[in-house]
Amino acid sequence: MTVRGICLYPHSGAEVDWLLAILGSRRIISRVRLPSLIAGRFVRRDNRFRVTVEVGGDSVAAHLPNSGRLTELLVPGRVCWLAEFDSPRRKTRFDLLLVEHSGLFVSVDARLPNELFAEGLAEGRLEPFKAYVHHDREVRLGGSRLDFRLHGTAGACWVEVKSVTLVEDGVARFPDAPTSRGVRHLRELMAVARRGDMAAIVFVVQRVDAGRFAPHDQADAAFGVALREAACAGVGVYAWSCDVSRRTVIIGGRISVTLT
Repeated sequence: MTVRGICLYPHSGAEVDWLLAILGSRRIISRVRLPSLIAGRFVRRDNRFRVTVEVGGDSVAAHLPNSGRLTELLVPGRVCWLAEFDSPRRKTRFDLLLVEHSGLFVSVDARLPNELFAEGLAEGRLEPFKAYVHHDREVRLGGSRLDFRLHGTAGACWVEVKSVTLVEDGVARFPDAPTSRGVRHLRELMAVARRGDMAAIVFVVQRVDAGRFAPHDQADAAFGVALREAACAGVGVYAWSCDVSRRTVIIGGRISVTLT
């Protein structure tokens, strides 16, 4: 069954089947090139945006551009990849950008999905949004600031983009912790849809091993309820997964969204 941008498919349960299907159907929609990275090992998380890692035998501080819990990724001893910066204005020399997990690279940079989405828009490669030729970023709407307002022959479309790093048995999950901000964004999108404008939420899964997306009700039941209400109100719900390497993060294909 399809509900305005939401494809509801049953889960096959065969991990190898969905992974082969994903890898066999990849195509580049948009990509972000990463800076030169150096290897380290994760030691501990000091606060929301600061971690300690071991690089070349030394413990150093690094910025973590992600406020999610990331508990399945930030494991002591886990190999991670960092960008190094030489700037007196920075509090740390490093940004932690990638983590190796189960033989895959996972991007933990929550800034990248907006850049990937913007590039895909500019290239006209995001099928649900091909009618929109211009966009504004970080636009105030009600009590929130949404990521994009698109313009085109179809009118306006308001879009919020979310970074996803958690995958369980081939299913991408968001959020990994309660997010009142995410619920507020959904309420704003619902109000837009009810007024007659288009609205959408886009989940960018920053790893390759996701065959579908579903809300993480165990982490935040309120977000799951709000997402389902938004879909019923006419908000489009879309998800893409990414191929991640030490050099690039690439949106390569849309995955199904399950809300049942």
